[in-house]
Amino acid sequence: MVFKKMLSAFGVGGPSVDTVLANPNTRPGLTLAGQVNLIGGDNPADIEQITLSLVARVEIESGDSEFAAGMEFYRLPVSGPMRLDAKRDLSLPFELPVPWETPITDVYGQRLRGMVLGLRTEVAVARAVDKGDLDAVSVHPLPVQQRILDAFAQLGFRFKSADLERGHLYGVQQTLPFYQEIEYFAAPQYAHAIREVELTFVANPHTVDVIIECDKRGGMFSAGHDSVGRYVVDHATADQVDWAQRVQEWMGQTVASYSSMGGYGQPAGYPGGYHGHRHRGGHRGGGMGGVVAGAGLGFLGGMVAGEMLDDAFEGGDDGGFEE
Repeated sequence: MVFKKMLSAFGVGGPSVDTVLANPNTRPGLTLAGQVNLIGGDNPADIEQITLSLVARVEIESGDSEFAAGMEFYRLPVSGPMRLDAKRDLSLPFELPVPWETPITDVYGQRLRGMVLGLRTEVAVARAVDKGDLDAVSVHPLPVQQRILDAFAQLGFRFKSADLERGHLYGVQQTLPFYQEIEYFAAPQYAHAIREVELTFVANPHTVDVIIECDKRGGMFSAGHDSVGRYVVDHATADQVDWAQRVQEWMGQTVASYSSMGGYGQPAGYPGGYHGHRHRGGHRGGGMGGVVAGAGLGFLGGMVAGEMLDDAFEGGDDGGFEE
């Protein structure tokens, strides 16, 4: 599969760039392969550097307000200084590693509503940097992540939305400056106790941290609050676990756990338990999201396939990519 995106030309008669991905579909821990094709203009050009970067739209909290901004989270130099002769074409192959913590953008073949992520090409010519445009990238779940998402759907949790929040989760070995929240409406069997659920994955080469936060309903004499559980799974167990049963166990433990600090409970199966609260640099308040419904249909109801909008990281309301 070839995915093309023409970037802006550097003035009339100047060079142009065509970034080609062999396949825009990937998973955390894999690579994006392709080539940057330089097309010479009418005159020679001194190129100082060509760089590729992964960029995502992230929710950022500042004081009492919140805004979305593009945030670079991986950068790969493709070339150093070079001279591109007039009318000369040059292809530069690349393999860009996809960080293990890269957020999921696509599930069941559909783009998650709220997720904006792409590959940006930057070309510096004569001390001027042209950031060009973004090539959309689709990041699919790791096998164990997919099994857990399937289990949430089987249990009746219905997808609401997904976004990225700037900040770090307390006690989690996290390398990126943000984390993903996949939000669901509560499944019917949990609706009496919780309103919504937020699911976060933090993956590494060996394991995946699974953080579940429930927005619990208040009672006649008590206010609502959040309860959080952290669970650790390894990639090797993806096909060896009854994930619907496992997620049911997690949900029971998470709903039952509550720290007066609004922090993690003590989920079974995690050595020594876990206590504390999260440092959440861009949380909008309230719980993480909402868990919701139907094997696949719960997700599809909350996704927008191929939503590609201009100015994804330049103040657009929805975000997206230009197609």
